[in-house]
Amino acid sequence: MKSKEMNTQNREKLTLLGRFLHGSKRFFLAAVLAACVTALADMLQPQIIRVAVDCVMGGGEEDFPAWVLGAVEKLGGFGWLAEHLYVLALGVMAVAGVQVASQYAFRVFNTRASETLVKTMRDSLFSRLTRLNYDWHMKNKTGDIIQRCTSDIETMKNFLSEQLTGIFRVVILLVLSVGFMVSMHPVLTLIALIPIPAVIGYSFYFHQKVHDGIEECDENEGKLSAMAQENLTGVRVVRAFGLERSEVRRFNAQNDHYTRLWENMGRELSVFWSVSDLLSGVQIMLVVVFGALFCIRGTMTPGTYLAFITYNAQMSWPIRTLGRMISELSKASVSIDRVFYIMNSPVEQDDPEAEDAPMDGDICFDHVSFGYDNSPEILHDVSFTVKAGTTLGILGGTGSGKSTLMLLLDKLYPLSPEGGSITIGGRDIRRIRTAHLRRNIGMVLQEPYLFSGTIAENIGIAANDGDMELVRDAARTACLEETIQAFASGYETMVGERGVTLSGGQKQRTAIARMLAVPAPIMIFDDSLSAVDTQTDAKVRRALKERFGRSTVILISHRITTLAAADKIIVLDRGRIVEEGTHETLKTAGGIYQKIYQTQNGSEEVAE
Repeated sequence: MKSKEMNTQNREKLTLLGRFLHGSKRFFLAAVLAACVTALADMLQPQIIRVAVDCVMGGGEEDFPAWVLGAVEKLGGFGWLAEHLYVLALGVMAVAGVQVASQYAFRVFNTRASETLVKTMRDSLFSRLTRLNYDWHMKNKTGDIIQRCTSDIETMKNFLSEQLTGIFRVVILLVLSVGFMVSMHPVLTLIALIPIPAVIGYSFYFHQKVHDGIEECDENEGKLSAMAQENLTGVRVVRAFGLERSEVRRFNAQNDHYTRLWENMGRELSVFWSVSDLLSGVQIMLVVVFGALFCIRGTMTPGTYLAFITYNAQMSWPIRTLGRMISELSKASVSIDRVFYIMNSPVEQDDPEAEDAPMDGDICFDHVSFGYDNSPEILHDVSFTVKAGTTLGILGGTGSGKSTLMLLLDKLYPLSPEGGSITIGGRDIRRIRTAHLRRNIGMVLQEPYLFSGTIAENIGIAANDGDMELVRDAARTACLEETIQAFASGYETMVGERGVTLSGGQKQRTAIARMLAVPAPIMIFDDSLSAVDTQTDAKVRRALKERFGRSTVILISHRITTLAAADKIIVLDRGRIVEEGTHETLKTAGGIYQKIYQTQNGSEEVAE
């Protein structure tokens, strides 16, 4: 059963490689043909030397194929060649010219093929990553994903462009070299082939031995990349808490472990190369020694001996590089597995019957229960309705499930059939096309994320037309325009990576403006006004009411003043709705809401 699964996976990986090679196959084919021409030219040089030594200068027997002898006779015979040695020199130069031209063509086509391949792989991976489920991204570290999209792609490219294309040349060299060697001296050929099975067998043994080690090295490189990425993006936290030394120690410990893994792998590779070189040296020594003996006994001519040694070198070169191919194959195999993991991960898919539907109806959570993978259930039988065009306030402690409700509404996490249902206008969101749903739900997350660009680019990122008037209008509604005008560059002010140059309140208002740039019938503010003062909070809510009074608004907040004007408020505690009503009714209901209200209003009784 396990073997069947492995075969299925291998077929899927080959299919994936075929998809990656789309667009670069013709260039790889041209590179292979050029490599074959180079190999054929390599075969001709020793024969020219053999003719020169044995037949032209030595006057030896003419044991060449009939078409060769015919060509020589048309020129005037071997005697004429002896008087015109420059002809042989021109022949050597002509073959060398073919070699140079074919090697140039190989490099050009191979480079074009490999770079096209890399572009295809990167495009495919990035496209796949944008369509993977939200929870997949939560489970996988960004640094490791980046390492799969960079180092692993580079490893695959190197193998396909440098090793795989060279295999055809290697095969031609092996076949033709052995063929010429057999035709010149069968016994010496047999002696030359004796060590070859040992070299090949040891190479495959080595491949099996180092595969797991290379995989471990690759995984630890991903951990190192993830650690560096986290520290670079969280540099302000590291500096604020004075964690530089501890983070350096943590990074150095991982780096030391990663280095030791490659040192161990280096020792394995050193042993392999040493043994491989020893076996190759023994093979060459056997040819040289026995070839010299055959020449002394007169069973081999000097020209044949020189040609045989050349062909043996051309045969032993691909045998020696077999180890490098095996090593690169091990690395490429690990990289293919890591890339295949991304390409084989399930993407978001709509229900076959999903379609666009009106998004301006009532929102209904009906007996919703939900828990993240390998975690206890967070939401327990939650039911409530948000009337179209009204504002719902949600209050609750940390971990009570407030944000989870909104992630479920936006289908960032799938709700199982046993977990209840969420409907908009009476239609289950499972049967609403995801792209349509998200286009009509504006969401400002609890932790606003800004891209490394200008303020205008961040606000208008979802507005395809880049209308600056739309951007300014959204900024005014978010009470951000006055702040922007205070900057020297205005809307062209660079916010830096993750908005590092802006304050928390400015980032939140920029995120709000980004959502407002594309008006939606449903708007969600997930504690997105927590970093602004109460006056700005009130201004933003007032502007939203004036401009988007007909939209359904969901406000999640710990601040009572933010929720007070909501048409309805629900209070969550440990994943359950424990209170529901308006501000006026809840502030005197004697529950959690009243306690928070009194605390935030400075009640002495609560303080005591």
